[in-house]
Amino acid sequence: MGKMSKNNYQILIAEDSAITRAFLVSTLEDLSSRLNVIEVSSGFEALKQLPRGRFDLIITDINMPDINGLELISFIRNNPEYSHIPLIVVTTESSPRDREKGIALGADEYLVKPIDSNQFQDLIMKYLGLSAEELSGPGRKS
Repeated sequence: MGKMSKNNYQILIAEDSAITRAFLVSTLEDLSSRLNVIEVSSGFEALKQLPRGRFDLIITDINMPDINGLELISFIRNNPEYSHIPLIVVTTESSPRDREKGIALGADEYLVKPIDSNQFQDLIMKYLGLSAEELSGPGRKS
């Protein structure tokens, strides 16, 4: 089987709040039908998902049961298999110290809840290398 062109993108969301997870998934689905989202509610579940798929982007909370988002970021950035995957933190932790720690560990973006859905969609497009013309989502506002 030959190499397929990139039609769909795999995104992993690690977030223990069902409400926030639903918001993130809905925002991604509004952006494009080409985004396949895998949702997990803990860092441990995220670690179990990593070998199961080729993820193009990871979105994580900081405060989660068992393995927290900072530990997840650290694991991903220190593993050659996954270290290239862009990471976006979405959290309630708003202090400059928390932000610095997240970025220092390797997060590409650090968003504080509540997040703006348009800003979030812009970041998703940036990290997936997509333009508005390439997306087929129903709700994308240009």
